[in-house]
Amino acid sequence: MSAQSDRIVPKSCFDCVQSIESVYTGGCVAISQDEQRIFTTCNEDIAVLDMASGQKLADLKGDTELITTFAVKPDASHLVSASRSMQLAVWDLRTFKIERTFKARDSHILAMDIDATSTLVATGLADGTVNVWDIDRGYCTHNFKGHGAIITSVRFHPSTENLCLVSASGDGDIRVWDLKQRKCTSVLKSHVSAVRAIDFDETSQVMVTAGRDSVINVWNWTRKSLIRTIPVYESIEAAGVLRIDAAAVFNSQKGRVVYSGGEKGIVRLWDLDSGEELFTQTKDRNAKHAFVDVMYLPQSGKLCAVTNDQNLLFYGVDAQLKRVRQIVGYNEEIIDLAYIGNEHKHLAVATNTEQLRIYNADNLNCELAYGHKDIILTLDVHSSGAIVATGSKDNTVCIWAVNMKAPVNHRVTCVAVAVGHTKAVGAVALAQGSDALFMVTGSEDRTVKMWDLEPLRAIFEDPSHAATLVGDAEPIRLHTRYTFQAHDKDINSVRIAPGNKIFVTGSQDRTAKVWDVETGQPLGTLQGHRRGVWNVAISPADRVAATASSDRMIKLWSLSDFECLKTFEGHTSSVLCIEFVSGGLQLLSTGSDGLIKLWNIKDGECVLTLDKHEGKIWTLAKQQSEEFMATGGTDSVIHIWKDTTQEEVDRMHQEEARTLEQQQALDNYLLVKDYRNAVSLALSLDQPHRLRIIFQDVMMAAENRHGAESDDTPRADDAILGNAAIDKVVGTLSPEQLDRLLGYVRSWNTNGRFARVAQATLYCVLTQYSSETILALPSAKELIAALQPYSERHFSRLDGLLTGSFIVDYTLHAMDAVGSLDADRTDMDESY
Repeated sequence: MSAQSDRIVPKSCFDCVQSIESVYTGGCVAISQDEQRIFTTCNEDIAVLDMASGQKLADLKGDTELITTFAVKPDASHLVSASRSMQLAVWDLRTFKIERTFKARDSHILAMDIDATSTLVATGLADGTVNVWDIDRGYCTHNFKGHGAIITSVRFHPSTENLCLVSASGDGDIRVWDLKQRKCTSVLKSHVSAVRAIDFDETSQVMVTAGRDSVINVWNWTRKSLIRTIPVYESIEAAGVLRIDAAAVFNSQKGRVVYSGGEKGIVRLWDLDSGEELFTQTKDRNAKHAFVDVMYLPQSGKLCAVTNDQNLLFYGVDAQLKRVRQIVGYNEEIIDLAYIGNEHKHLAVATNTEQLRIYNADNLNCELAYGHKDIILTLDVHSSGAIVATGSKDNTVCIWAVNMKAPVNHRVTCVAVAVGHTKAVGAVALAQGSDALFMVTGSEDRTVKMWDLEPLRAIFEDPSHAATLVGDAEPIRLHTRYTFQAHDKDINSVRIAPGNKIFVTGSQDRTAKVWDVETGQPLGTLQGHRRGVWNVAISPADRVAATASSDRMIKLWSLSDFECLKTFEGHTSSVLCIEFVSGGLQLLSTGSDGLIKLWNIKDGECVLTLDKHEGKIWTLAKQQSEEFMATGGTDSVIHIWKDTTQEEVDRMHQEEARTLEQQQALDNYLLVKDYRNAVSLALSLDQPHRLRIIFQDVMMAAENRHGAESDDTPRADDAILGNAAIDKVVGTLSPEQLDRLLGYVRSWNTNGRFARVAQATLYCVLTQYSSETILALPSAKELIAALQPYSERHFSRLDGLLTGSFIVDYTLHAMDAVGSLDADRTDMDESY
């Protein structure tokens, strides 16, 4: 080891300080009218998110059944939800607790809306029924029948004077219900498929409907007649009317613009009066998502689009519908991740999607980068922190320039693509530093390729201007320096050693191989694993490499003679990822057993095991400073861990100093016979041995003192434990201290030598505390169950001793009688 590594303090403690978990798994999404909170379906629960930060504020725990739909009151005070249990639940959004529940008929609720007064909620059922409920009183006020198919959408008319409800069904029929007359006043027939959206303009005199029949219909509300049909040529899932001031940006004739979103995954704008298409978004390259909902946020001037891959995309209406923000709802499996940026405050994450995701570790905001056509399997980050390489199932590698300080749409730019592998690329490594510009990739086609990155030198030297340098041009096509078949099976890992002279590959063929960078020639083979090698790591300080395998072992290898130096065993399943830390003094590993382990290289000892994931941990990433590390796996959660070794050492030193001070105080109390404070301090220090010694010494001193006094001398006290001050302390303990003292008594009572002090302490407790107080202790049942059998044994032994003492007394008396007869006989003999 180098002299520098000797000065590095080995790690011994990590604490999980943050978790990036799922907040949306598909289903209903709602945003409060004040645009302060987002409500999303997360499995059987509803997640409450802060709009500004994206942080989860609370989980509204459901009834273990899937949530079908929900709606938020306009005043944002309550949320009404429906689940497959056919129950309606009203949640108080101040306490995040259920206020009331009520049965919602005999069919599933599929659509819901709340009126402008926050009094009524309308529900559309799968049996074609529409119900209206009083939210605060919990009873059904209206039950409308007439639809011949499932209800797909319901909407109250925005006017509080016009108590009307509009409902649409899967067969395309739209019905208008008058709540005062309790009947259907109009049936609008124009759609031929499910109607998914109903909205009104600002005058409330024009209604817009859209559906899966690829048209938007504009209706005159007063006459209940069709004004115009706008063909959009895509299945529509959401549509609405923009405010007049927002619509003016797109040069509408009368300032009335309709937005739509659906299967194409783009937002399109239409002139409500002419039916002309005003604007169409440009879809991100290779993006495959579709929109399942689009919500208009008039206060902030944004559109929030919900995608079928569980993401929330925010578009600025004033910014020509450019994406200004995104919230990732569900990550699926975390396959690979790495810290990026100059300050390493962002995480590049590869999941079971074709998007590269860049998380801000501070506020959990996420950037989505589109470029691959299939799942990203691996990634690597350049030492500058601004260049990322990703390998995908589409057989390609993309090079990305990352500048998180740039405008939203220019933060992540695909600058180059490497095409050449014939199967999925499962391993990628970038040369570190700016002198050598190359990349090594490994694939399921069993080949290794070295790619020349010299055409990207300008970008490597100044990544912040990558978007300007590339512009709208296609990414640069990279060329290889050499290609060769490296293994007999899939290649899982590639690492380039410090200095960029050699690199190591790991494969499912149970071997790892060492290669010369310049020539691509093999230098050695690391053989010894019984199963495939998942990951390789190279020490930053020595010519040493580590391999992780499905045989549950980690092996340490010399890169000089390629011999195995050490084997680490401890994982109960496949070891999936390893990283050297502490300057090469220690090794971090993750496995299929869901454990993270920290190993000392010198003695092979596992010094720490972390257990927080609920499945395989595929990947582990560390900051350059090693202050933080991140792990991710099959549970779709990213845990961020902080190295708290120094804090723990400081805490232990403070604890030791405080203990020494208290110990000295305890000795001082005993020296001056201040038993009251001594007993209290011994309890607070959790020192049962010292407390027992105090009790025994005081009781012995009291017995000696009483034994020295004559039987006729009255005793000064009747202290149970030999001193009235100690009895008083025992009688004034807090419930926590009393529970601790009785725990000591339980331990003392198991040993016959300490039974006397145990019974005396127990008697002192029982005479000063009521049975209700003792039974209220947290461990009362366990204490009583443990004290009873040993106490019975001690009393049985005392009974035996008492019986034996009677026999001794009888024997002594008998011996005295025999002695007196012998004395009389002797006297008689002498008289003769």
